[in-house]
Amino acid sequence: MDMNEMMRQAQQMQQRMRQVQDELASRTVTASAGGGMVSATLNGRNELLSIQIDEEVIKPEDRAMLQDLIISAVNEGIRKSRDMAETEMRRITGGINIPGIF
Repeated sequence: MDMNEMMRQAQQMQQRMRQVQDELASRTVTASAGGGMVSATLNGRNELLSIQIDEEVIKPEDRAMLQDLIISAVNEGIRKSRDMAETEMRRITGGINIPGIF
């Protein structure tokens, strides 16, 4: 394979990766904690879009529990968002893990 062909393919892959990153911005994942008492929605860029909190857990005396539920839901959402992005990138790279992409 000549060098020009390799460069062309690399540029095509790079362009496709940018397209996928843009598409991921419009895709969402939702994760919950506490049996659904707290839910967090993130996009494919790991940006937190919304948090839903059940009224039952909004009690001043249970502040620490609510904080833990929010952290758990957001962290799970981040994991799901990363998994979604990695899956999409693996499709582009043919399963090759390229460090620093996601």
